[in-house]
Amino acid sequence: MKLAVPSERRAGEHRVAVVPEVAGRFGALGVTVAVEAGAGAAAHFPDGAYADKGAVVGELSEVLDGAEVVARVQAPTVDELGAMPGGVSLVSLLQPAGQLEVVRALVARKDSAFSLDLLPRISRAQSMDALSSQATVSGYLAALAGAERLPKFFPMFMTAAGTVPPAKVLVLGAGVAGLQAIATARRLGAQVRANDVRAAAKEEVQSLGATFVEVALETQEGSGGYAREQSEEYLARQRELIGNEVAAADVVITTAAVPGRKAPLLVTTAMVEAMADGAVVVDLAADGGGNCELTRPGEEVVHNGVVVYGMTNPPSGMPTHASFLYARNVFNFLSLMVVDGELRPDFDDEIVAGTCVVRQGEVVHQPTAELVSEGAS
Repeated sequence: MKLAVPSERRAGEHRVAVVPEVAGRFGALGVTVAVEAGAGAAAHFPDGAYADKGAVVGELSEVLDGAEVVARVQAPTVDELGAMPGGVSLVSLLQPAGQLEVVRALVARKDSAFSLDLLPRISRAQSMDALSSQATVSGYLAALAGAERLPKFFPMFMTAAGTVPPAKVLVLGAGVAGLQAIATARRLGAQVRANDVRAAAKEEVQSLGATFVEVALETQEGSGGYAREQSEEYLARQRELIGNEVAAADVVITTAAVPGRKAPLLVTTAMVEAMADGAVVVDLAADGGGNCELTRPGEEVVHNGVVVYGMTNPPSGMPTHASFLYARNVFNFLSLMVVDGELRPDFDDEIVAGTCVVRQGEVVHQPTAELVSEGAS
């Protein structure tokens, strides 16, 4: 089987789907890895490193020729898809609800597509969980972004000139990204408080040395360990209860996102206006519309002296380790489907079935099929 790894061409994307170390591991499965020249350059993986691990490095047309599987980070454009061999299997963070034109093109070409953002959150799939691996990077960078923009120290300092108190950091959303933001802020010496709609998050927050902000509302946990979409009534009550927490914080990091849906509004303009001059809001949900009312994706907005930073595609900001983790996810996922060097997906496996969006031209992921059908009517 031939696995093709093209360069990521989306603006601002510096990751690569397979790194040299993982390319070498594919050889043991009987898989030939072909990498487009320069594909790993932005993540600091030179072509020679791939060649040293047995990968074939060449021009895009050579890499795609005869490929049975194409591994990418981002979804391809329709034009990029058109350059791939017909009947190919695509593995990427497709996020099909936002890529319906690509899904329709996959159907027309009789291709197959597996979206790692749909991976079931079960213990057997943890090593393939690309959302979690990339969220780890995002949370780490969010804490650093807050520390960089705050005109104060994060840790407490006791000096001859006096004692400098630690910064107060509030993290809203204690999923993987939120927990990593908590851990990083704590390592930097900040006092950290956190809130999440899932009751199970309390122990995780406390295990990292942070204080869990109690919100006396009903548990709001969805299936598979994800937070579910909240009612507007719930969100309004939540905003009311955490308003004082936001006002008291030096840095607020928001991480709340629901797969396939608009990010919930957690921090209103009024809350930002209640924060101290020089405070910072780091919004990790900017790509999904933002958790803060003032967020502009990819920009820093200054409102009443408060910086609101809408981080877009955060993992791309640390492409070496983000690519390393993602490549491991891809390898572990494809290892399920490669038998004796051939692609043989077992659609009775809940991991394979759960991630499959299109199977040989048929949309088999029901929510995506409904969206495609709505668009055609």
